[in-house]
Amino acid sequence: MKLPISWLKDFIDLDGLTVEDIARKLTLAGLEVDEILYAGLEMPTYKDGEKHEFKTNGIAWDKEKIVVAEIREVKAHPNADKLTLLDLFDGQQEQVVLTGAPNIFHLKGAGKLAKPIKVAYAKEGSTLYDGHAEGLQLMTLKRAKIRGVDSYSMACSEKELGITEEHEGIIILDDDAPVGMPLADYMGDAVLDISILPNMARNANVIGVARELAALTGHELKKPTIKFKTSGESVEDLVEIEIENSELNPRFVVGLIRDVEIKPSPYTIQRRLKLAGQRPINSIVDATNYAMIELGEPLHAFDYDVLKERAQKACAESKSKGAVEAKIKISTRAAKDGEKLTTLDGIERTLTSMHVLVWGEKGSLSLAGVMGGSESEVTDRTKNVLLEGAAWNFINIRRTAKQHNLPSEASFRFSRGVHPAMADQGVKRGLQYMAEWAGGVIAPGLVDEYPLKPKDPTVIVTPQDVKRLLGIELNVEEISALLTRLEFKCRITKHGLRVTAPPHRMDIAEGVIGLADVLEEVARSYGYDNIPTTTMSDALPPQAGNPVHEWEEHLRDLLVALGLQEVVTYRMTSPEREGRLAAGQRPETNESQHYVRVANPIAPERSVLRKSLLTSVLEIVEKNARVESIAMFEIGSIFEPNNNDSSTGSHRPDVLSGERGLLNEPRKLAIVMTGARIASAWDVKDSPAFDFFDMKGRIELLLSGLRLADISYTEADPSTNPKATHLHPGKAAEVKVNGQIVGLFGELYPLVKEKFEFGESAIIVAEFDLDLLRTLPPTHGIKSMPETPPIYEDIAVIVDDSVQASAVESLIRQTGAGTVTDVRLFDVYRGDQVGAGKKSLAYSLTYQSDKTMTDADAAAIRNRIVKRLEQAVGAKLRS
Repeated sequence: MKLPISWLKDFIDLDGLTVEDIARKLTLAGLEVDEILYAGLEMPTYKDGEKHEFKTNGIAWDKEKIVVAEIREVKAHPNADKLTLLDLFDGQQEQVVLTGAPNIFHLKGAGKLAKPIKVAYAKEGSTLYDGHAEGLQLMTLKRAKIRGVDSYSMACSEKELGITEEHEGIIILDDDAPVGMPLADYMGDAVLDISILPNMARNANVIGVARELAALTGHELKKPTIKFKTSGESVEDLVEIEIENSELNPRFVVGLIRDVEIKPSPYTIQRRLKLAGQRPINSIVDATNYAMIELGEPLHAFDYDVLKERAQKACAESKSKGAVEAKIKISTRAAKDGEKLTTLDGIERTLTSMHVLVWGEKGSLSLAGVMGGSESEVTDRTKNVLLEGAAWNFINIRRTAKQHNLPSEASFRFSRGVHPAMADQGVKRGLQYMAEWAGGVIAPGLVDEYPLKPKDPTVIVTPQDVKRLLGIELNVEEISALLTRLEFKCRITKHGLRVTAPPHRMDIAEGVIGLADVLEEVARSYGYDNIPTTTMSDALPPQAGNPVHEWEEHLRDLLVALGLQEVVTYRMTSPEREGRLAAGQRPETNESQHYVRVANPIAPERSVLRKSLLTSVLEIVEKNARVESIAMFEIGSIFEPNNNDSSTGSHRPDVLSGERGLLNEPRKLAIVMTGARIASAWDVKDSPAFDFFDMKGRIELLLSGLRLADISYTEADPSTNPKATHLHPGKAAEVKVNGQIVGLFGELYPLVKEKFEFGESAIIVAEFDLDLLRTLPPTHGIKSMPETPPIYEDIAVIVDDSVQASAVESLIRQTGAGTVTDVRLFDVYRGDQVGAGKKSLAYSLTYQSDKTMTDADAAAIRNRIVKRLEQAVGAKLRS
């Protein structure tokens, strides 16, 4: 939020405080100032080596050279049709100023002006921004001849003074601007760019920030005085309000002003709005925006006559039903799916039942809390204005604004929470400004529909609470004084200080949480920087480890060390998205019906909780399919309805409930690899793609890092294993530890791959049951270093193609038990040399014993191994 200091000064005396002092106090209290923009006020100076405490930009206006002046006549330039010469008085002497400003060109040759025009005047030697250069470039005014006329000074535009980027015309000040006064004294300003965090949403307005400063400095907060005269028929006799759902719309207030004149707002108001980031439009719209920034209550102005005309048409159509008068009826309701509304930006928007509409006879008026409709907007022809202030459900507004990409000032505030108590104050303030800037007569009364009044929370606070949680000594009177500055109502009782939250606060709870909320306010008002550093006096809670979390963190470390990148995906998906993984080799079942469904999904594609972690990771790979090499993993839960739980009943497996036991949430690990094995580089040519064995190698290293033993790999048959239907037959394996299947891996089945938008490379996937894997006992064996040298030997045996290499390795280890210390398969060959239906398996063997072995010893062991392989699997030694 951008906040001009001059606006703050309307509500608090800031004498004795520099702009940096104000920024520092706000930042320490939780309203972090990101930047200070100077527009006229003197900027701070720093000695060499000193650091700027805040990011600072802007320009200071020289009080001697930049002043308020008045234009008395606009004359033609003798040698240029598009330039004019101004007879100007700067408070000391007459000046002739050359300008090409289009907004006073119409006065050329009109003679002496009946009412002089007040402008910002810069004398020779002034430092300004160049109005015609790109960006903000400083320049110094120097004397020069332009088309034969001396030019040494200028009437300034907003860009030249650093107010906005506008440079097409000169600034025309209000009539009461005192001629000759330094412009810095008249309207010099500085703007604080404040970061409004969600817990500070109440301060997204001038009064809120002024209230904080009053509490921090002890200065008095000058609350706005809302007074205006009313006359004519009461608005309560002309308008009625109907609220269908008070949870979505707790309060709706309207007021009426008649006979307004649509015209520009006073320049002082326009300048403040511009500095605050708002575009001035006209006196009516500016009044709504100005009141919103001042009080924090977003307002919306309707053309009353448009609503009245609609009501009259509805009345005429209802005469047969006994209607006698055209009273305007405004209702708030949920939109219907597919309903249309054209908003003020001219875009037709399609609505759903999650959106809330402000509805009048014959059509929609606005998208509640976000943006008004175009049909009832204020135009140059508007004479009577109906002003709305309301309170809306902040979650609903946040969703609506995000879905329609409408980050308006109203939705910014409503989506963070605006207390319903602010609605009537906002409407009254808006009407007051409209009457001041646009004339008109305010109708008596307000129509105020308030079906859901919030309860102001009450909390008991004691000095002991303050001492224990904040570490400072304060009595109840001091606590009361600190909270009263922030407009809390405090009453001293025998139990402590009874504190009631003010009506603009929505962030204060009750009970233990409420106590923490109130003590936070005590700390902020006392000053975080004033709280001494102390050691914690409470006893430390018992320290307990989290073995499950620690084991998963170790698993993550291993996976990252293997070159895999972790991703975290949405837990919500849709049956259709997950159904792509089962689009392979078996018929569709009704399994998709048994999902845990979300009661209020944020989008149709996020309507259920996932049952497959692998699908979630595949979706991320799909979005990054153009990346050269991908190796990702995720550790997370899937969600399965527990239909065996008697508390749920098997008739509703699709309903989400917060009770424990209604869901099974097994933990899974999913890994996906695709693309080039090695990224392209100057020394890498035609890197092969990831394949089955790349995944197997990483799995072996992963299980080794978990210190698991008795690991084996067997073929995964999709026809008998329903969990493997997404894998390619012949390129899929089960991972077993101690004989239990802990995971599957392999290449994604082509028909499944077609359902995703992948590249041409094979998709290698793996999925593990972490709940089972975590229960397997790790081995921490210790072996002494051998004292005798090993003997290394390679053998190759020919076996049937159906014989698994793991079975051959197991037989070698069994036969050479005690002497064969390592077996490694290093080659598999199929071809004419070994015959059809055969393959050659080549193993590297390591012999080692407690005594030095000879070649004869190694030969004897080899012969036993060959004989055992011949007997068990029909193997023959390959020569």
